[in-house]
Amino acid sequence: MKKNVLITGAFGYLGGRIAKLLAGDPDVVVHLGTRDGRRRPPAWVGAGKVTAMDLNSRLSLDDACRGMDVIVHLAAVNEVESASDPGEALKVNGLGTLRLLDAAQTRGVTRFIYLSTIHVYGTPLAGVITERTLPRPRHPYAITHRVAEDFVLAAHDTGRLTGVVLRLSNGFGAPVSPEADRWTLVVNDLCRQAVTTGRLVLKTPGLQRRDFVTLHDAARAVDHMLGLEPNRCGDGLFNLGGEYTVSVLDMANLIAARCEAVLGSRLPVERPIQAAPETAEDLEYRIDKIRDTGFTLTGDAEEEIDDTLRFCAAYFGSG
Repeated sequence: MKKNVLITGAFGYLGGRIAKLLAGDPDVVVHLGTRDGRRRPPAWVGAGKVTAMDLNSRLSLDDACRGMDVIVHLAAVNEVESASDPGEALKVNGLGTLRLLDAAQTRGVTRFIYLSTIHVYGTPLAGVITERTLPRPRHPYAITHRVAEDFVLAAHDTGRLTGVVLRLSNGFGAPVSPEADRWTLVVNDLCRQAVTTGRLVLKTPGLQRRDFVTLHDAARAVDHMLGLEPNRCGDGLFNLGGEYTVSVLDMANLIAARCEAVLGSRLPVERPIQAAPETAEDLEYRIDKIRDTGFTLTGDAEEEIDDTLRFCAAYFGSG
């Protein structure tokens, strides 16, 4: 029997990549959750369809969850909008997740996968971070995701459904559509800069270290958790990173090298220089728990950057 999977935020940045991956599984029917029910499904969705839904309407969510086996929840107010309107972020990211969970349980959904963020651990991110590390979110985006996490994990603990929280580090890669507006993310920003301005300009000296994960692996992790036996999901909480921790400057230099390979010209990395000695704390984002369930990383950073540069050239280039 085919599994019906509702993906909220399915036309977004990561949501699109997850939806496209799952649509390639003949045993899965993908339902693309969106506020705009008039949107036409992309060609790659196959037997799937667009499902109109509103996180502020319980009636809408009841309808969207009818007949679903799994919900993958990504619809959220992003970090820029969360900073400008924390109240709206709490309403959508926190209460919206609670409403969706309630509807899912009422409709007999068996699994609820929530995409959270590494930033629930606080700022700055440093040292060894595991799921046992005490969260200390400071930004409204992270705070509201932590609220949503607790609702999901509380539902998991009741046993009425299997709740899974994936704390995603810095995902990067080409979106499925240019409408997925996540060009403020550092890798995407630099790739777009390279194509549109012929420059690679950092806003900071770039010494801060981050864990990066390809969208290829982020999408594969959701696919993995989709079929994982309930007894192997444990307490439901998993870090999801790429075990690829580098400075922002190192990532910018890698993008510069890939520009030479893909676009034919190597661009210098421009950045402000601090007067004081430049140092940055190390970071180790541990993903042992999800690895112990059988998940493996197969993504290639250079390949993901190359695809992003080609995407930018196709949609934002002048030629």
